[in-house]
Amino acid sequence: MEPLHNPIYLTVAFKQAGETALSDRGMDLKYSREENPTVRELEHRLASLEGGVDAIALNSGMAAISLLYVSTLSAGDEVLLPMEGYGTTIQLAEELSKFGVRVKLVYPSADSLVDAMGEGTKLVLVETITNPTLKVIDVEKVVKRAREVGATVIVDNTFSPLVFRPLKLGAHGVVHSLTKYIAGHNDVLGGALVWGALEGEELWHWRRRLGSIIQPLDAWLTIRGVKTLELRFERQSKNALAIAEFLSEHPKVKAVHYPGLRDDEYHGIARKLFERPLFGGVVSFRHAGGKNGAKDFLCSLRRVFPSPSLGGVESLASYPIISAAKTMPSERRELLGITADLIRLSVGIEDLDTLIEDLDRALGG
Repeated sequence: MEPLHNPIYLTVAFKQAGETALSDRGMDLKYSREENPTVRELEHRLASLEGGVDAIALNSGMAAISLLYVSTLSAGDEVLLPMEGYGTTIQLAEELSKFGVRVKLVYPSADSLVDAMGEGTKLVLVETITNPTLKVIDVEKVVKRAREVGATVIVDNTFSPLVFRPLKLGAHGVVHSLTKYIAGHNDVLGGALVWGALEGEELWHWRRRLGSIIQPLDAWLTIRGVKTLELRFERQSKNALAIAEFLSEHPKVKAVHYPGLRDDEYHGIARKLFERPLFGGVVSFRHAGGKNGAKDFLCSLRRVFPSPSLGGVESLASYPIISAAKTMPSERRELLGITADLIRLSVGIEDLDTLIEDLDRALGG
């Protein structure tokens, strides 16, 4: 009997009598902290999604970043990061200085990353689209230079699943926060590392040692998300483009950041990298009323939920200076354009007219 849906293996242990059973990648299948069939099914789907060899699924996006750092870096190594990155990703890298790892932060552009790379650079971790100002980095240039200096390149592709496959350009691996678009329902925490040219067995052993495997129920829910990813991402992208165009014409809006807009600074790079003309569901904009206007807007929303995170079916609005960029030094925020009037929208799959009506009313239109 073959089920329609993959089973959820909610078990700690598997039978071990004499010979230990092996998973399809040859690892012991005896204890769910190490290997689990539900998790394994998710990993196959993630590898297929990114065109990779295999994948490791973990219990959060930061668990994936932690696995990457611990498995890749040694004392004396340098990790290169764009300064507009997830705050905890940067914080964790800086904490590794106690173990002799050096961190170099540069402006989020391909040229800055290329110029900063040298023979001592061991790891380059770059986000395809930065958060929250949505700068698009030309990953192809970054990969080419990293290959010349012998650095490992990992691309955080959380903002652009389906439309961009960094492994095709020669990146060594791709990291995802499964919490966002891939799971897609604001009810799962998860992370993943998909590789093309990394040592998969070593990554598996590091996950085993760290105890950071995703739980079977969360893996099953993420599999559910993968099944509808294309439908959701297309709807979110189309809604986001329409909202970006609406905001661009609104008198209470000072500026809009969205690479899908034809006049956006990063539209050309996005069109070059992305396989389809979809640019994701995240839109950022500056409120003409400044800090007070931004706060009033967030408090006035009725259908859009004011909260951090992104990528789910429900629309969310966040205030970056107290969320994603809270730990960032003020001078760095100023350089990057993360101002007190900046609001980030994660656009969901709701009725477009309903969303625009809510945004217009909250803006005082």
